[in-house]
Amino acid sequence: MALGTATASYELRFDSGRTCLDLLATTHPEERLDSAGPLRAWIAGSGLVPAGTPLASADSSWLVAFRELRGHIGQLVREEPSPDSLSFGVALTRVNELSLAAPPVPLAVWGTGGSLVRAMAGPPTCDALLAAVARDTVELLTDPAARASIRQCEGDNCPLVYLDTSRGRRRRWCSSEVCGNRERVARHRRRAALARA
Repeated sequence: MALGTATASYELRFDSGRTCLDLLATTHPEERLDSAGPLRAWIAGSGLVPAGTPLASADSSWLVAFRELRGHIGQLVREEPSPDSLSFGVALTRVNELSLAAPPVPLAVWGTGGSLVRAMAGPPTCDALLAAVARDTVELLTDPAARASIRQCEGDNCPLVYLDTSRGRRRRWCSSEVCGNRERVARHRRRAALARA
């Protein structure tokens, strides 16, 4: 599903283990949130709203707000928490401020198939969606086990972070199919080159 000059929704990643970390993944390998279309696709794909929720009001101001929050999240999860760090304190203050807004209100309603499905009480606002992501960040930062599971991808030039919930906590890459596969191919090429030498 192409979104004009924007990123196709299948290029967005939702495999980091947390919504706030999935937002960070929108910067690699290039800016994914380059217009309102990809932002709408990310909001829906992240599960912040049920599929089919109208997001017509998402515009360039939403884009600026989500990118700002993304920058603060990146700083908070990549930097060691310290009350003496001015930059950490600024990012933390802003995330806390954003988390104060009321998040989107979900309702359980009857779907066409006769089962209960999730719907929104009304059109979600930018502040409400930012609050949901900010609260996910607060939960991540204040959960010692989750914070200890944050890992930086070991792939070459990959800045992505993820929660390592693998058995034995031995996950090395943001994605086995992406960075892991690249590493395996590079390793194979190095072995083949050594064998030819």
